[in-house]
Amino acid sequence: MARSRGEKEDAEKHAGLLKLVQILSSLVIFVAGIIIGLTTSSHMNNYFASQTELFFSTNHVSASMASPEKNCTPCEKVDCLSMETFLYPRNLTHGMSDIELLWRASMVPRKRDYPYARVPKVAFMFLTRGPLPMLPLWEKFFDGQESHLYTIYVHALPGYGLNVSSTSPFYGRQIPSQKVAWGTVQLVDAERRLLANALLDFSNERFVLLSESCIPVYNFPTVYKYLTGSDHSFVESYDDPSRYGRGRYSRNMLPYIRLHQWRKGSQWFEMNRNLAAYIVSDTKYYSLFKKYCKPACYPDEHYISTYLNMFHGSKNSNRSVTWVDWSLGGPHPATFRESNITEDFIRSIRNNATHCSYNSRKTSLCYLFARKFDQSTLVPLLNLSSTVMEF
Repeated sequence: MARSRGEKEDAEKHAGLLKLVQILSSLVIFVAGIIIGLTTSSHMNNYFASQTELFFSTNHVSASMASPEKNCTPCEKVDCLSMETFLYPRNLTHGMSDIELLWRASMVPRKRDYPYARVPKVAFMFLTRGPLPMLPLWEKFFDGQESHLYTIYVHALPGYGLNVSSTSPFYGRQIPSQKVAWGTVQLVDAERRLLANALLDFSNERFVLLSESCIPVYNFPTVYKYLTGSDHSFVESYDDPSRYGRGRYSRNMLPYIRLHQWRKGSQWFEMNRNLAAYIVSDTKYYSLFKKYCKPACYPDEHYISTYLNMFHGSKNSNRSVTWVDWSLGGPHPATFRESNITEDFIRSIRNNATHCSYNSRKTSLCYLFARKFDQSTLVPLLNLSSTVMEF
């Protein structure tokens, strides 16, 4: 009994000590929690205070930058949906792909009337591999003319930059381009690319394709009046029964294009806005030429001529307004050099012995431009420009 009572007392002592330890442990944890809480609260206050200071200082700097000082010029605001921006694209260096560009250019208003005083313009489209050796002659041709009567577009090889002064009418007139190889469908691609870019300006009514070796043989007022006053486009289109014409036709184009519809012509065309819109909108016939017209078939000599013959023959004069000399024969026309340039020679182009049809009447004024002229002809042509070409 005595032993049992001692053991009981010892057990009670141990239980008391255990409770004391638990109380002390809880007290320590409680005090530690208070200390940690106070420390964390202090850090949080410092953090939010610093963030508040940073926020207000940043806003102050932004407000200072947003407020234009007297020496700063505010940036021009452009309304991308304004009628002016839509009708007259300011920047030719867009980021559209060919597919996007052709789709955009194919849009034709259903409403005939224009919501502005439209003055028809002539789009001069230069397809060149690089420099324009006749540039000074063309600058003289455009000099003093009203800028709302014409636009200029230059398609050069990718990577080439046309280096002209900011006062030149050619300044900033290069369009985004792609590689072009002679004799391939890439030439047609470049032509359609030029047409599409020019169609984005709703005032462009006539579209003339020119090379770096082309020259004007009449002054601007004569060219403008002749083109804008014409009831027809000027795309050479004729039936050539030889192996250089019908011989290039592929029966793989059946049943969509038949041999009797096949035509040939110079690529240096001039056309009105209506026909230009059809050309950039076409997919079916372009695809046939891309697939089946390969050397010795040349799409640039057949595609547009055949397409217009099939669908818009009555709107075409079937002749070109660009004079060339094929008298030497071969795949390319004659190239003229400095020794060829005389007053009589230029007058013979202007007053050609042949007659042509203009608005259903015969005329001796048939050619507005001529090619091919190399760089050595520039100086003598400039010397004759005022006396013979009248600009």
